[in-house]
Amino acid sequence: MAGLVRTDPLVDLERFDPFRRFEDLFGGSRLRSLLRDQGDAPSIRMDVSEDDNCYRVKAEIPGVKKDDIRVSIDANVVSISAQVQAEKEERKGASVICSERSFGAQTRSFSLRHDIDSSKTSAKYVDGVLELVLPKLGNGAVREITIQ
Repeated sequence: MAGLVRTDPLVDLERFDPFRRFEDLFGGSRLRSLLRDQGDAPSIRMDVSEDDNCYRVKAEIPGVKKDDIRVSIDANVVSISAQVQAEKEERKGASVICSERSFGAQTRSFSLRHDIDSSKTSAKYVDGVLELVLPKLGNGAVREITIQ
């Protein structure tokens, strides 16, 4: 009977956290926040639709200037990359309480079923959304697109 351990199912229920005990060795939540934030890479979210003639892509890239976005096409592979710049704003007597915005390079590449006609492609960037019109049947040449 001495080997029995009492448990309270309501108290002992908690989210599985494999680093909880490891973090206690270093005394604090600093390690947990570093491990959690390491996987927080900026991402480009997008919708892709298709009709008989072309593909249409809407990619969300908020907080980026249009000059910092690059789109390239190689046959049926489309690559979108953007550079998110960090803002440097310092006020005397003020400190940052929370910072969740990501800065750095974002890249997204995907392939489509048909080659793209790179001579007829178009791109537009308005209010943080990049819109691409990618006509089907490519000539196979790599081309970078100018964003309007």
